[in-house]
Amino acid sequence: MEGDALLRVYGGKTPIPEKKLQRAVFLAEERTFEQDPKYALRLLVDIAIKALSPAINDPTTAVQALDQIEDHLRRLGNCNLAVGRVKDREGTVRLVFPTPSWGDLMHLGFDEIRSCGATSVQVMRRMRNSMKSIAKAVPLARRAAVERQLARLDATVGRSYQDLDDRTDALQEDRQGLGIPDRPEDG
Repeated sequence: MEGDALLRVYGGKTPIPEKKLQRAVFLAEERTFEQDPKYALRLLVDIAIKALSPAINDPTTAVQALDQIEDHLRRLGNCNLAVGRVKDREGTVRLVFPTPSWGDLMHLGFDEIRSCGATSVQVMRRMRNSMKSIAKAVPLARRAAVERQLARLDATVGRSYQDLDDRTDALQEDRQGLGIPDRPEDG
């Protein structure tokens, strides 16, 4: 925002000229996916929740957005997210900036869609499949955040479906959300 501090320098022995600090920062009109992984997630979540709005009611589009969210989170889940501390050659921290944690990214990717899609069996099935797939793809240390999301998904399904058969259907893991088995059934 106009007038807000862009940088704060702590512990310096001598003042750093403002012009030199300004040259260290690049500002543009818009964010990019490379600079801000939250931006891509936010756009995909917006597509999904718009598709789930009562006026549009298009769960298939929400499922397609979940396909991309899953891909994005699987990639991010294998990245070093602790990039908000920059050290000099001697190991002294010289720059600190906020970055999202793995849990933050999981919340961003799923919370609003889970809430808006709570009564869509298709969306609940696809979300479960996404979370299970992400859990298999990320390092062990990041699986707890995925498990918390799965627990929240289960609670949402439990509240949203009074009928036992509907609840059972919504709790199934399904890549497309359509209730079509991954392998042909015998018979």
